[in-house]
Amino acid sequence: MNYSACTSILIGKGATVDGSTIIGRNEDSRSAWPKHMVVHPHRTFTQPQEFRSKDNGFTMPLPLEAAKYTATPEWTDQYGLFEEDGINEYGVAMSATESTYSNDRVLGADPLVKDGIGEEAMVTVVLPYVKTAREGVKRLGQLIETYGTNESNGILFSDQDEAWYLETGAGHYWVAQRIPDNGYAVISNQMAIERVNFQDSDNFMWATHLQEFVTENHLVRHQTTDFNWRDTFGTQDASDLYYNTPRVWYGQKLFNPQIDQEPQSFNLPFIRYADRLLSVDDAQFYLSSHYQQTPYDPVGTGSETDKKKFRPVSLAKTQESHVLQIRPEFEPGLAGIHWLAMGVAAESTYVPFFAGITTTPAEYQLGQKDYDSKSAYWIFKHASILVDAHYNTFLPDLEAVQKELRIAFKQEVKHVDEVAKHLHGTELADFLTAESAAGALAALKAYQNLAGLLITKATDLSPLNYTQDMNL
Repeated sequence: MNYSACTSILIGKGATVDGSTIIGRNEDSRSAWPKHMVVHPHRTFTQPQEFRSKDNGFTMPLPLEAAKYTATPEWTDQYGLFEEDGINEYGVAMSATESTYSNDRVLGADPLVKDGIGEEAMVTVVLPYVKTAREGVKRLGQLIETYGTNESNGILFSDQDEAWYLETGAGHYWVAQRIPDNGYAVISNQMAIERVNFQDSDNFMWATHLQEFVTENHLVRHQTTDFNWRDTFGTQDASDLYYNTPRVWYGQKLFNPQIDQEPQSFNLPFIRYADRLLSVDDAQFYLSSHYQQTPYDPVGTGSETDKKKFRPVSLAKTQESHVLQIRPEFEPGLAGIHWLAMGVAAESTYVPFFAGITTTPAEYQLGQKDYDSKSAYWIFKHASILVDAHYNTFLPDLEAVQKELRIAFKQEVKHVDEVAKHLHGTELADFLTAESAAGALAALKAYQNLAGLLITKATDLSPLNYTQDMNL
């Protein structure tokens, strides 16, 4: 399988309206490849534990204690688990991975490791074993140095205080940068991190002997006093111009419209500072976007050439989209919200699951490769496909349901906050589980009703219709 396409966003706590850290990503692979939403309980073992990948044979020992965490695994583990995203009981969020590409010079010096750690294993072997975002970066970095990695990736971490982005650039080398509290970053299948300050361990982390590796293998292409990770390890080719850089351009256009940039520029910065405070709504809008209000919107009014020119952020091959919000002040179970949109984000809705839940509705744990009317993934996908068939005609109906649910979910979060701040322990967990389930099931009901409405309307849109001219 080829997991080569995602789009990510990270926002620091000082850049948001409520002091939350926010990380999010679209998981893009296939047009019909279901995901589940699960909760792994806290576990303590007495016998040695081992992770063994069904994907590439990667094997490593695991600690005897694992924290509770949410996750969105594949419908099958035949190709690996691909748990992808989640929040653990300590309030650490993780999303893995943003597929990136290393250049030939770097891979010639340190090739990828066939049985090294890859995307399908990362959440599973890291998230249950860390208590801060910084610990997550360190653990994953150590695993990459020890076992190697079989692909180039970007990985997102956050907690109440920090958001971090880690990139792997070769078989054993990596670097990570803390997103400034007042900054944000959008990434699209390219090496993103630029200048690395090796004197600033508060805001950067890196692989052991990274500088020596670059020097000894003559990997620097431009004479400068700065260490530029993107320039040294990344690519700049024609595919970037059409597939990658336009998505970064659009994200920065949304949050910094006053800055004049070109969608095919190789010089778009990694870190930007928005012209306003951002919210979960902004992150969700970006991840569900397709170049609205530009000539490049594939369902817009531009020329046929422009509409097909660039790869959009949200597209048919999105399996799920998530925004992981860690809010200030609350305890971890209430502070964390795992916002999940099953299927194509542009045509789905972001459902809030509080991090303190103990399980998810059965419908969110169902779904195989073939259509299943009881599966949450397929319920959202079904409505999406019906909209696609008559997009301009049915779009208003879809948008009405999406707006209704967005408002309902805001009311739900406000209600939960007011009640849950007085609850603790099992009582809190039960309340969060019940409220999250109620919202999740309400979303399914709304999309089932939408599908029924669209099917009814579609009966009059057949090409076999005939209107008689009464003057004949």
